[in-house]
Order: sequence, then structure tokens, then C-alpha cells
Amino acid sequence: MRHQKKTVKLGRTASHRKALLANQVCSLIEHQRIRTTLAKAKAARPLAERMVTLGKRGSLHARRTAFAVLRQKNAVKKLFDEIAPRTADRNGGYTRIVKLGQRKSDSARIAYLEWVDAAFTVDEEPENKARKSKKEREQASSGERKSKKATASAGK
Repeated sequence: MRHQKKTVKLGRTASHRKALLANQVCSLIEHQRIRTTLAKAKAARPLAERMVTLGKRGSLHARRTAFAVLRQKNAVKKLFDEIAPRTADRNGGYTRIVKLGQRKSDSARIAYLEWVDAAFTVDEEPENKARKSKKEREQASSGERKSKKATASAGK
């Protein structure tokens, strides 16, 4: 039984898991929102929250601690200069997980991991585009063929 085994292993070795979560948090810092599996989002969330707390401290020691975890200078700089000041009045709860449903290929549960206070210029990504029926596709392709024939005959 796995009593008091808190770590979510994600089917990876410890070093691989540590690198994966650090990269997820760096992508979140860079892009403000990442689309990933629900399990990875839930595993990366505490690390992201911890990094923002370090950013709010703002000391050299906090910056070096964040760099030891994230290992990307530009991500640490953006975290301390942009994201941490934005969340100065908030006591925790800096991220949100928005569930998106299941991935078509393997039915993995997909979610967005995003900052709570981030202003997005792009709303939701159009995931499920309405698919044209077979009849509509045939009509569109026959219309293209007719226009090609008309341009070919006009060019002669």
C-alpha cells in the first residue's frame, strides 16, 4: 500500500520528472498558459506556486534557489520582474487548472495550467471545429473543379 507516498511519479525516473516539471513551469512563465495532461498540470502546479513565492521574496538567495530548480535564466528573470510583482497582494493560489476534456488519440485528460491574474488576448483555442458533412465537402470540391475549368478555358 502507498500510504504517505505523496510524490506523483508520472511514470518517470526522479531526474526525468524533475526536468519535466521544471520545463513545464518555465513554459508557463514564458507563455502564461500551457496545455498539458491533467496529471502533469496537477504535479507542476505546486512547483509553480513555490517559484512565485520565491519571486515575491525577491532576495538574491531566493533568485538563486529558483535558478537551481528552473535552470533557465530568462525564466527566472521574467518570474522575478513581471510575474511576482503582479501577485504581490495575493496570498497563494497563483495558478488555475482548466479542464478541457479528453485527447482524441489516447483519451488522456487535457487541461490548461494558467496564471490566475494573467490577461489573455486570445480566448479559448478552437478545439472542436465543426466538421463538414460528406455532401458539403463534395460540393466544395466540385465548385473548385468548375472554377479551374473556367479559368483554363478563359486562358486559351
